[in-house]
Amino acid sequence: MIRQPIISVMGHVDHGKTTLLDRVRNTAIASREAGGITQHIGASEVPIDTVLATCGPLLKATNTKLTIPGLLFIDTPGHEAFTNLRKRGGSVADLAILVVDVTKGFEPQTIEAIEILREYKTPFIVAANKIDLITGWIQTGSKSYLEALAKQTDYVRNEVEARIYELVGRLSELGFSSEAFNRIKDFQSELAIVPLSAKTGEGIAELLMVASGLAQKYLEAKLNIEVKGPGRGSILEKVEVKGLGITIDVILYDGTLRVNDTIAFATANSIATAKVKALLKPKPLHQIGESASRYFYVDSVSAAGGVKISATGLDDAIPGSPFVQTSDRDYEKEITAEIGEIFKTDRNGVILKADSIGSIEAISRLMESAGYRMSRKGIGRVTKRDVIDAFAMNAIDPASSMVLAFNVGVEDDAAEAAHASGVKVISGNIIYKLIDDYKIFVEERQKSLSKRLEDRVIFPGAIEVLPNTVFRASHPAIFGMDVIEGRVRAGYQLVNEVGEVIGRVKGIQNDKSPVEMARKGDRFAISVEGPTFGRQIRENQMLYTAVGEEDYQHFTKELAAMLTDEERALLGKIINIRRNARLK
Repeated sequence: MIRQPIISVMGHVDHGKTTLLDRVRNTAIASREAGGITQHIGASEVPIDTVLATCGPLLKATNTKLTIPGLLFIDTPGHEAFTNLRKRGGSVADLAILVVDVTKGFEPQTIEAIEILREYKTPFIVAANKIDLITGWIQTGSKSYLEALAKQTDYVRNEVEARIYELVGRLSELGFSSEAFNRIKDFQSELAIVPLSAKTGEGIAELLMVASGLAQKYLEAKLNIEVKGPGRGSILEKVEVKGLGITIDVILYDGTLRVNDTIAFATANSIATAKVKALLKPKPLHQIGESASRYFYVDSVSAAGGVKISATGLDDAIPGSPFVQTSDRDYEKEITAEIGEIFKTDRNGVILKADSIGSIEAISRLMESAGYRMSRKGIGRVTKRDVIDAFAMNAIDPASSMVLAFNVGVEDDAAEAAHASGVKVISGNIIYKLIDDYKIFVEERQKSLSKRLEDRVIFPGAIEVLPNTVFRASHPAIFGMDVIEGRVRAGYQLVNEVGEVIGRVKGIQNDKSPVEMARKGDRFAISVEGPTFGRQIRENQMLYTAVGEEDYQHFTKELAAMLTDEERALLGKIINIRRNARLK
């Protein structure tokens, strides 16, 4: 049996995600949302009859016959539903529609959505929305973009082309080849851009045609399911409903689920089960998350479908968790296999707290691809224990001594502990910005550590004692020097060619003015406490800064970038001189 393709709608705030779905569903959801921004997760079934009524003429013109039973749209603010639509190895979503306001172009959550889609290897279509805001656009009442475009002036058509190619350019910068849908010859190698207006409906026909055609042609194997098999799906959201208690909104992507079945799902600490008391199916063209009158009770539901599950024991269910009908299968092993990799951690690294399993997985993928590690991951608010553990990380890896908090709050005692200990808590609700903030934190912390180390370590330096420049023989010895390589400063110990400690630099002067540090090429006067000129020091002698083993380790690791190639070579020479001296 071929199921409906599951389609996730993504994009930046105010770019028109809900308005787009509202146009498709012919409901008034968008106008009822606070501020016009979707405030909850929802899913809607669009029956094949609706698809055909909208884009039938276009399908006929392209000789396309649809065999899919319809489309299942997921509507979400930002990334949440997509990342919660997860399964081992990828996403439950078969296809995504990335909504972009053509008057604004790519914005932060646009980039975030693209990066997440790339990580999950999910095919997507770009819906270039709000073409009706292009100056001079004439509303035609048609659902077809091509029909509407034909009635526009040359100026408007040129403006539309310019906006399309701005998107083509931005996508190219991100590594994607794209083109307007009507100029694409191979949909597998190029992203389709569909210009439209969710407000007027122009272009909706082409969007549904491209989405349906792509799903049917390229995802047929994925859409074939065993409808009689046990139900499998993902938890989108946990919602308390008056009269029903705690319910979960889920997407079923395989098999069949029935009333009285037992389902298993992940909690923060274990795997729990619950017996299904009721299945509430959304009426066609209505969202899952609306009032109870929009639902009807069913005895069973088959993939693909959005359904609300009422059951006892759902209190600890986590959005993003897989759920499976238990039957006689080893459900614990199956769920553990599904989420095991997500909570895999390193010995060192930051602590990550997030609102759902999907968020944990998406952030983990992007953090790991950027080379960052995590020592612990968890669902829920930041606790005092999280802060204490982050503080302990300071002794091992200072850059990891912090907590990342995505879409979750910080408990009062945790905030107090963070303030007292100096542990930084970075909070946010945009994944890529959260990671960017962490990158900035790491860079700043690294600079701070490098500065402290720079003040503490001895840099490699080689000086030559200049002839005929002895100003004082001892207490301290003052003479002229030429810095041959590296650097030298007050406080450094100096050693000779065989590693013997000669004395400590008391000061450096240039024309009787104190100098904090002398570098390669400088010819200054230097005062050294300890030696007597003519005994421990002689003219034309080479002296070296007394680089220690700890200094050497810093320069081969966190301070490596601070040395030139010549200074690295000198570092190796000095450390060998000092090691050989210890062997004698």
